[in-house]
Amino acid sequence: MSTAREYGDGIDAELALKYAVQRVRGERAEVLEGVIDYVPPGWDHEHARSVLRQQLAEAVGRLRCIAGSGDLDLPGSLNWYVPDLAVVPEHLTRGAGALVPGQTLLIAEVTSESSVQTDRVVKRKRYAEYGAPLYLLVDRAEQTVTLFAEPGRLGYTKVDGPHPYGTPVRLPEPFGIELDTSGL
Repeated sequence: MSTAREYGDGIDAELALKYAVQRVRGERAEVLEGVIDYVPPGWDHEHARSVLRQQLAEAVGRLRCIAGSGDLDLPGSLNWYVPDLAVVPEHLTRGAGALVPGQTLLIAEVTSESSVQTDRVVKRKRYAEYGAPLYLLVDRAEQTVTLFAEPGRLGYTKVDGPHPYGTPVRLPEPFGIELDTSGL
């Protein structure tokens, strides 16, 4: 993790960017490697998120979690993410601002034309670096689903996929379910 950068007048760039992105009104915005990026999902993108959310619903309830797209901070870096879907223990969400990826049980990103490379490379690396136990990549460009597990500082050490849409993808414990990817 990089350390915060200060400029000549003593302004902490990490703090300033994260403060700014939290105050963008009426837009989903995140900071990607120091650049504020707006996240305007289309209906096809929303469809994929909805399919995932529906299939995860039983496990999310059983695990006493919340599935949503709240803010994720990556302290010590110029990154502030808004994942397409994250599963987070319910007790961590009460009164919480941003969480860190290591507090999630699963993070899912659904690619769009503007986010393909970011989701495939940058976010996969950062989510592993910050301890997200599972990263599910729904790659709409390739029509594949890949599950990354066992995070470390150099990335995920276990990769299941890419699987073409229609191939069941098993989510390990604590989920213990198989995702039907045919509806994505």
